[in-house]
Amino acid sequence: MNKCIGCYSCMLSCSAVNHKSHSLEKSAIKIKTSGGIRGRFTSTLCLACNDEIACLESCTSNALEKRLGGGVILNEDKCTGCKKCVSACIVGAISFDEERKKPIICKHCGICTSFCPHECLRMEEVDDVL
Repeated sequence: MNKCIGCYSCMLSCSAVNHKSHSLEKSAIKIKTSGGIRGRFTSTLCLACNDEIACLESCTSNALEKRLGGGVILNEDKCTGCKKCVSACIVGAISFDEERKKPIICKHCGICTSFCPHECLRMEEVDDVL
């Protein structure tokens, strides 16, 4: 993140590809400054938890399923929009789409990494472990 200039290309590409929107609010990755114009930028995104997946455990409608390699996959048809996953996420990586009444959860598609002009983000291969 030392190279991040805050262009928000990662957020815009995530929002456009995954949610057919050009709103930064509909991105699963969040970039913000750590303080003022000279502050560095920080990213908030899903850590792809493998053990003790708080969002999954909080979901009472079984709308979240464990994803190979870590993290979860959202089944929107089962989601009731209760927002329990939003408050359960230990890093605050889940936001809520008030229009659709569904959570915005990273699915680790890699779109954000493809559009980062300074290669601040990257995807890494991990063993597919459940």
